[in-house]
Amino acid sequence: MKKMVMSTASYALKCFLYGIVGAVVMLLIVAVKMMNNKPDLQLWHEVVLDAEFTEDSDVSSFQDYLELEDRLFQQLNELIYTDSDTPDELDVNRYTRGSLSDATAWDVNWNRSFEMPAEKAKSGVLLLHGLTDSPYSLRLIGERLNQEGAHVIGLRIPGHGTAPSALTVTTWEDMAAAVRVGMRSLKAAVGDQPLYVVGFSNGGALSVRYAIDAIEDPSLPQLEGMALLSPEIGITRMAVLSIWQERIGYVLRLNKLQWQSVLPEYDPYKYTSFPANAGMLAHNLTVANRESLKQLEADGQLSGFPNVLAFQSIVDSTVLAPALVKDLFDLLPADVGHELVVYDINRSAEIEPLLKAGKIPDVGLLEAQATRDYIFTLITNKDARNEAVEAHTYPPRIHEPQLSSIGLKWPETIYSLSHVALPFAEQDPIYGAGPRKDKTRIHLGALAIRGEKGVLSIAAADMLRLRWNPFYEYQEQRIVDHFSQK
Repeated sequence: MKKMVMSTASYALKCFLYGIVGAVVMLLIVAVKMMNNKPDLQLWHEVVLDAEFTEDSDVSSFQDYLELEDRLFQQLNELIYTDSDTPDELDVNRYTRGSLSDATAWDVNWNRSFEMPAEKAKSGVLLLHGLTDSPYSLRLIGERLNQEGAHVIGLRIPGHGTAPSALTVTTWEDMAAAVRVGMRSLKAAVGDQPLYVVGFSNGGALSVRYAIDAIEDPSLPQLEGMALLSPEIGITRMAVLSIWQERIGYVLRLNKLQWQSVLPEYDPYKYTSFPANAGMLAHNLTVANRESLKQLEADGQLSGFPNVLAFQSIVDSTVLAPALVKDLFDLLPADVGHELVVYDINRSAEIEPLLKAGKIPDVGLLEAQATRDYIFTLITNKDARNEAVEAHTYPPRIHEPQLSSIGLKWPETIYSLSHVALPFAEQDPIYGAGPRKDKTRIHLGALAIRGEKGVLSIAAADMLRLRWNPFYEYQEQRIVDHFSQK
């Protein structure tokens, strides 16, 4: 009898375990099927151009980089661009010749690397754009810095400006190697003049990576300072999932699974489709930076880190704003002028009752941080009924702010900035507030098509995401002043 009971219990346990395993396998199958349920892949998702720069490329100067880039864009033109079957004014595919989104048809294709020399340059500045972006995003600040006497290089980061398929194979090491090429060329151009970098999003992470590399390798050109916009210091946990999504897609030969999103490519200067590998490289880069910074801090070597001025929206769905404090600013040496500028939400917009719980980090924690060794500036409303904003600047370890007006205010219908908005001015012809002035080019800054939900292939959230910065003038001047301190 005892044996029969034990046998029955063992059988029941096995059935239970098999049931659990079966349920897990079924859930995995459903999850894989759902992740693979995307629109058909197009040429620009599948054709990988082999003339792209990698860390193994035989390239030692910016001129070499440009020559390789010429071959790359020739491949792009031959293998991916097509002629239109519809009138140009109706076509918004960036890979259709003559369409509203075809940047190759315009006077300057800002998907390409560029250089802005200065006679008797006072400094050298390297511009590093964000993930899926192009050099266009930092064009405006580059032009201003060049007017101030800087020799400027706007680097097209490997994997960008061509087709989103390029980001299925690019690594962060490829990107970091390109940054070193750009910085060495900048040093050769300006000699003993100070060197700076402006990094947006992933370009911010690459800026930090270069500063780390330069501390570890003194033979590299040394940075005097950096300006970071929405820097990729910490990213959401969803990026970790992209690692497994990409690996499963590779093993099962499910090409769509190697993409987090497959969307129409209507933006002339930014990929709208997003490969899982891009999320994976962003995650790997931030982890590498975090580990290196902690090691340098432990070794007492961060005193050589360049002076940092960073700008960050308090709400950001791409990067983790608190990580910018914990994983960068809290590690930097005290009393050397590092400054974090945070854009608050529009407190006069009466939007707070509609906000999701926990979506707005508590800015009061930064204001009251007892051990803060850097300058903290909050751009916020003068009061809850006033759209005008002012700067609340807290010197290191001081909890009473110095108040100053910046002469700007929130536009009436905007409740916050966004991750992608920071580098663009209100007058930007592609991403600005409008109105659209050039009928031969797409205008995305004020795009808000109204109708029934579930009809468009472009998500409503993407159309409503702010693409320009109402405080750009303030930000630009702060960067100019920061680079003029020496």
